[in-house]
Amino acid sequence: MTKKAAAEKPSHAGQKISVSELQPGDAAPDFVLPASGGKTISLADFHGKKLLIYFYPKDDTPGCTKQACALSENMTALNKLSLAVVGVSKDSVASHEKFVNKFGLKFPLLSDKDGDMCERYGVWGEKTFMGKKYMGITRSCFLVDENGRLAAVQYGVKPEEQVAWALAAAK
Repeated sequence: MTKKAAAEKPSHAGQKISVSELQPGDAAPDFVLPASGGKTISLADFHGKKLLIYFYPKDDTPGCTKQACALSENMTALNKLSLAVVGVSKDSVASHEKFVNKFGLKFPLLSDKDGDMCERYGVWGEKTFMGKKYMGITRSCFLVDENGRLAAVQYGVKPEEQVAWALAAAK
């Protein structure tokens, strides 16, 4: 993937921010967020471990459900590669709890209500659906290595392709 030049784009609050896509080898942007299960989770919690961070638009919608369930169903294979998983959206912790419980998800979901993590990972931006423009999360995946650096990055991932991508990237 080619690195996009830094560009001005509106943030979720209407402010202009400078963003560029992250690349393999970049340091993973730090985070500390509330999560399902009543926890607060940070990047530092995974120091010395591999971590798959996936961003998705909204809990309990068809594509996001397909994506989350596919990851959950493949946790044994992901764990064999010593890979932990967290999902991130702007949904509330309460929404995440319902989503996790409804589908029996085997990993935590982080609530990025203010969108700070989404912006730092370059996944928040303008989208178009049926000719209408709006701001939202671009479905994306980041594989963080044991040292907190990005080993692999995929923006615009398709829900049905994420597990295969994650397994290949983690090997």
